[in-house]
Amino acid sequence: MRSRDQNDAHFHLRRRLLLGLAASPLLGALPGRAFAQTGAGALAVTDKEVTVGILHSLTGTMAISETGTTQGEKLAIEEINAAGGVLGRQIKIIQEDGASDWPTFAEKARKLVVNDHCAAVFGCMTSASRKAVLPVFEQYNGLLYYPTYYEGLEQSKNVIYTGQEATQQTLAGLDWVGKEKGAKSFFMVGSDYIWPRTTNKIATRHITSVLKGMVAGEEYFPLGHTQFNSVINKIKLKKPDVIFSTVVGGSNVAFYKQLKAAGIDLKKQTLVTVSVTEDEVDGIGGENIADAYTCMKYFQSLKNPANEKFVAAFKKRWGDKTVIGDATQAAYLSPFLWKAAVEKAGSFEIDRVIEASPGIEMKDAPEGSVKIHENHHLWSKTRVARARADGQFDVVYESPELIEPNPFPKGYQ
Repeated sequence: MRSRDQNDAHFHLRRRLLLGLAASPLLGALPGRAFAQTGAGALAVTDKEVTVGILHSLTGTMAISETGTTQGEKLAIEEINAAGGVLGRQIKIIQEDGASDWPTFAEKARKLVVNDHCAAVFGCMTSASRKAVLPVFEQYNGLLYYPTYYEGLEQSKNVIYTGQEATQQTLAGLDWVGKEKGAKSFFMVGSDYIWPRTTNKIATRHITSVLKGMVAGEEYFPLGHTQFNSVINKIKLKKPDVIFSTVVGGSNVAFYKQLKAAGIDLKKQTLVTVSVTEDEVDGIGGENIADAYTCMKYFQSLKNPANEKFVAAFKKRWGDKTVIGDATQAAYLSPFLWKAAVEKAGSFEIDRVIEASPGIEMKDAPEGSVKIHENHHLWSKTRVARARADGQFDVVYESPELIEPNPFPKGYQ
């Protein structure tokens, strides 16, 4: 649960953003731009081009995770352009760096929506960054495609969520470890912001009420934190059945290296994370996280023709040594889902694209079939996989059907 100071800070940030936006003059349509409108004026659409934004952390502690999402979105846009673009127009990208700083995300979102008149923005990773930009998109009727697994408890007209929410990821992972490992006691370690705290609140409710287990400990650390020896000692004393990790970004490198240095053998001590993908393992080192379990909807090692084609194209574009994580694949889907909605609507106009989005389906996505729900989240499968020393994952569980997104689960709010 967030402290009163955190809640006050979030309130005042949101209030400053709204007041600042309300005081800003609306920019009128520029010569040569098309007639599609948002609350910020005419969209940046000409007879030949349509402008979109990419907004991720290219610097700071989250860059380890968000570099891949940027690459996924750019690859998709390049492929769309090579195939003729959208409604006969090539996609032009304006890229901004959120710099792992939430006020900076808000500032850059405002630039992309209000000043640059982007027809869509693909971006954000942490829930803190998404919460910071949300007032901008809602105030000016912009359209954000958000590619990250997150805690749920949110639904916005102006956001399409292409990652998973908690019932599709966290609860499915807990059910698996409860059944397969007979787990009853859990020690939670997370980064200190909205997503880990809310995810663990939901997880605690599920552990106690459904799995009939207990939480043996719960610790949070600032983003970028690198000293975990104290909490590791507590884990060794408590001896939980499961370490449940929501540590994010660059902190993962220190966390897993220090676990190994402290003698915690992940072949014997079950660890489940919902925040480590191939992108993070690339920095952690496979030898430091081997035998940990992670719950995601996508893994680079998935065996299907669409994924094999995607992986080959990604490596050709970004280099043989690059890896592809869950959020990267969800980011790759986003421009294609936007393109399909624009073409269904026959327009770039934001409200028409939003109205056309529910029901949009990709049957040949790298992860498999996905479909946009009326609540703007995706139907998708969930998977649990075990980390290998080479940095890849072996899938040990896959849900038999697509899981319906439920961002407001009864009894977990």
